[in-house]
Amino acid sequence: MSDNTSELPPPSPPSSPVPHHASVRSNSFSENRTSPPHRQPSRDDQQPPPRTSGCGQFAIVGLVILFILGVIGVCTLVGSIFLFGIANDAFEELTKEMQEKTVTEKFIGGNISAEEKIVVLSVEGFITGNADSFIAKQIRRVQSDPKVKAVVLRIDSPGGTMAGSDYYLHLLKKMKAERKIPVVVSMGSIATSGGYYISMVGDEIYAEPATITGSIGVIASLFDVSELLKKAGVEANPITSGQHKTMGSVMKPMTDEEREIWQKLINENFDRFKEIVLEGRKNSLDKESLDKLATGQVYTSNQALDGKLIDKIGFIDDVIDRAAAMVNLREREYKVVQYKAKLSFMETLLEGQSPNKLLNDKTLSELTTPKVYLICPHVIP
Repeated sequence: MSDNTSELPPPSPPSSPVPHHASVRSNSFSENRTSPPHRQPSRDDQQPPPRTSGCGQFAIVGLVILFILGVIGVCTLVGSIFLFGIANDAFEELTKEMQEKTVTEKFIGGNISAEEKIVVLSVEGFITGNADSFIAKQIRRVQSDPKVKAVVLRIDSPGGTMAGSDYYLHLLKKMKAERKIPVVVSMGSIATSGGYYISMVGDEIYAEPATITGSIGVIASLFDVSELLKKAGVEANPITSGQHKTMGSVMKPMTDEEREIWQKLINENFDRFKEIVLEGRKNSLDKESLDKLATGQVYTSNQALDGKLIDKIGFIDDVIDRAAAMVNLREREYKVVQYKAKLSFMETLLEGQSPNKLLNDKTLSELTTPKVYLICPHVIP
């Protein structure tokens, strides 16, 4: 017993007790210092990477995008065409409206509050045919206004081109027929040649006591400056497709053959002039009487009345009263208006004059170009 006891090791000294939470914290800290925390593998980590499908998918997407862009482009094009059509129609309407606004009414007599109108339509200065001229705009204004019951055609013109006079006579006849209204002519200081030609639309023709009218004839203003050019050392060498292409040129003298051609042209237009007069004065003139008067001579109003080229002598007030009587309008039942051209600021600045001036750059050009004229000769340079 004693031997067994002596062989046992001596007991170790007792250690101080360690709190349980300190032991857990120590173990946990040591685990964090020695190795990272263990994470269980997820199911996503265990799946193999997806397989790519190459370029096919991108090609399909690209085709779809191109198709969508194409549809959008076609729709845009169709829409643009449609909108362009609408804009074009709107522009035409606006242009027409603006053109109508360039002709304004000016009250000159009668009852200002009356609805019915008698219009004084003016033909002044040198006559050239132009669809956008002030004369043409006045005629269109009458055609579009149902309140106009009669027209007083006021003519103060020496004439102009044959084509221009014929064109305005055509427009006036058309206006008269469509509106079924009377037209009474009032001649101013001069109504010769083309001015007299246009007056043939009138149901009646009045001339003032001092009016000069007549000059029933045709003229072509042709010039020859070849001698002057020779003195200046200038020689013309035109290349033409035919021998008469330079007929009427100021650069060379006129040949007898060319003179004969021009004379035939003048005679043909002269015959038309007389036909127009006989038609307009069918109740007053016959061919024989007209042949005696149609020599190109100008006449006073008394001479024109004796020759039955006009119906009466009177001022514009007399003509207005006659026009009112022809449509059974009494004095307080109508107003008298006159059309005026409304010029823009630039037109006023550049022109500085009325739209019917006798001579300007255009009319001078007309006069120096070989044409057939119905004009009183004293205005030809």
